[in-house]
Amino acid sequence: PNDPADDPIESLCKEKNISLFRGNTFDLLDRHYKAGLKFNAVAIVKIPSDCPLIDPDIISKTISYYLDNSDKFDYVSNLHPQSYPDGNDVEIMSMKVLKKAWEKAYRDLEREHTTPYFWENPDQFKIGNVKWETGYDYSMAYRWTIDYYEDYLFIKEVYDELYNQNPLFGINDILNLLSLKPELIKINEKYAGVNWYRNHLTELKTISAEQTKQV
Repeated sequence: PNDPADDPIESLCKEKNISLFRGNTFDLLDRHYKAGLKFNAVAIVKIPSDCPLIDPDIISKTISYYLDNSDKFDYVSNLHPQSYPDGNDVEIMSMKVLKKAWEKAYRDLEREHTTPYFWENPDQFKIGNVKWETGYDYSMAYRWTIDYYEDYLFIKEVYDELYNQNPLFGINDILNLLSLKPELIKINEKYAGVNWYRNHLTELKTISAEQTKQV
């Protein structure tokens, strides 16, 4: 975003010769769409920056599902319904439908969170979903994203335990670690299930109270 606090990220990208786009801090729909235009994208893969434990294999699986079914779906995610532990969020949409959302979405929550216009209007878009192949639903049981200090402490412990032996550790490595050291779960378990839905339950048509938790 165009926040001076993010200038160091731009400097790092330039140092590493990584292309970037900066835009509106709070209108992420605008930022995603204009980034797509700048780089002549055909589709956009949305990965939250607050999910540092996301498994690359989950990203690849979701992308593959979208590519294999691009004639069937406008928007594919692993969130509707969600089954993976919170912090493995992947969403993919074509630039064509992203443009439609950019033109028509007007609610603050639609602009800030980029994709609600799709999954809130299933009559207008073809929605696809990737479920965890295990059949488990850990979406409300584990929290691997970062909003609170306790989240940072949890994520730091996971990296300290796993990164040196396997920098490419994934979901199964984390679950194995938590089975061996269940005390790590307690670090941020009071926030498990807490997400942005909780502030908009009266506005969201496709989200129920069971899909979120108050702090």
